[in-house]
Formats: sequence, structure tokens, C-alpha cells
Amino acid sequence: MKKYVVVATKGRPLETRVLLDMLAAQDARPDVVHIVGASVGDLPDVAGHPLLALARVEMRLARAPGLTIQRNAAIEAILKDAPDEAGGERWFACFFDDDFRPHPGWLRHCQALFEGQSDVIGMTGQVLADGVKSGGVSEADALRYLSGEKPRELHWASGSDRRDAGCAYGCNMAFVDRVFRAHRFDEALPLYGWQEDYDFTARARELGAVVYEPSCLGVHLGVRSGRTSGVKFGYSQVANPLYLARKHTMQRYHACRYIARHLLSNLYHSLRGHPLFDYRGRLKGNLLALADIVRGVNHPLRILDL
Repeated sequence: MKKYVVVATKGRPLETRVLLDMLAAQDARPDVVHIVGASVGDLPDVAGHPLLALARVEMRLARAPGLTIQRNAAIEAILKDAPDEAGGERWFACFFDDDFRPHPGWLRHCQALFEGQSDVIGMTGQVLADGVKSGGVSEADALRYLSGEKPRELHWASGSDRRDAGCAYGCNMAFVDRVFRAHRFDEALPLYGWQEDYDFTARARELGAVVYEPSCLGVHLGVRSGRTSGVKFGYSQVANPLYLARKHTMQRYHACRYIARHLLSNLYHSLRGHPLFDYRGRLKGNLLALADIVRGVNHPLRILDL
């Protein structure tokens, strides 16, 4: 089964190069790796990298910055390169954030899952630690988690049993070939693409099962550079779930729950202050989005004008 890896990156060439180190160390190495930036400065220097001798590494630029746009640019390239659907070799594509650190067995276990379970069309792996909420995990600590030296943290994507996954976690997820012949990431979810993984998973599930696979281990560093501003992110916390509810890839009560939870969290942390995250900016973005609902102009793309 042919293995493609897609890395959409923005402002993190050094982190991306470390990920390439991890891909070179995979038990089952990728066949093709697509690194997609929005500008030349996003792309790592891969001259002399050992992965080049093990896999084809494609460096490309998307027409504009944005997680969904950059991923779609890679999908289009993969479909031109991939085996023909009629009688050709099966393949899958996995998506890693540039600050995700996969265990050496990640691709091997993912391949075994797809080859052994024909009804499974998508998956997400076990997250041993996630720096998104803690302010970041260091590269050194990531290695300690992967080796078992540090105990794994509690996370919604954790546990020892395979199970159905309502959403594949965008920092480490994979889907089989037939999903990409039918679907793309929604480019109306701009920049950071908040909830793009939920939307894509919901549409992919029309074709088969999406599961949490505990044998695919990894660490999400949660690097803060290259992220969307607090105001824009706060706007997306309201606008994106509402947009998904309108297109019926997210149930309306789930959308309302997401919005209420983030609004209350941002309000609480704004009053208390927080040294790591711009909760006041997020709260401002929440309020701007709520005002736009009243005005009838609320839409995810509005963050491009903020």
C-alpha cells in the first residue's frame, strides 16, 4: 500500500526539518512526502537530508496561506501521481502538523490498519502529550514521551482500545485513496482552519468508518509561532462551528456547545489574566463574531478582514 505524507507549514522551517528526521526513522518509510508552504521562507532546507535517499520529497507553494488551501494543493498533486483507481495499488495519505512527532511505528501501524480493515477509511492516532493547551512541549520531552520515559498525559485521543472516532485530530490523521477522490478540505475555513478536521471527517464518514488507532503514537508539540492571532482565532471559535452547522457536518447542539464553552473559557481567563495565551484577544474575536451574527454577515472568511 503506497504511503503519502502531507505537511502544511507556515513559518516553521526548523520544526518541519525535525519532522523529516522522524519520517526518515519510520519503520515503514513513506513513499512520497509533500511539504506545502505559502512562501519560500516556510520551506525547510532539505539539502543532504537522509530522507531524500529513502523517499521522494516534494516541496511546493500553495496559491495562498491557509491550512485547507495548502493541504488541498498536496491532494491535487497526489491524485496526479497516485495509482489509477481501476485495479491500481491502494494508497493512503496522512497529515502531520509540522510540530507533530510520530513514533517510528506510526506509518507501519497505520498501513496495517488500512490493509486489515477494509471498512476503515480514516484514522487518528494516540496523542501522548499535547502542548496546545500547556504552552508547548519541548523536542527533548517529546522524545521522552515517545520512549516511555515520561508517562503519557490524559487526552481525548488516548486509551488502549481501538474505537470509532467522531473526529480525526488534524495534527495526525490519515485517510485512504477513495476519500480524496470524493472530498477536499473546505477552503472557506481559512488560515488556521479551526474545525477543518471535524468537517472533513464528517464528510469522509459517508464512505466508511473513521477510528482512533492506539498503536499510532505521537506527540504534538503545540509550537506557538505561526499561529493565528487571538482575535482571529476567537472569531473562528464562533464562526466556524456555525458554518459547519449550516452545512450539516456538525450538529447544531454541538456547535452551540463549542461556542458556549470557548466563550466562557475566554471570559474567565480574560478576567484572571494568562501569561501564555491571548484570551482577551480571543474574547474580542468571539464578541465580533456574535455582533456579525446580529448583522447577518457572520462567516469564517471574515477573519481575513480583521
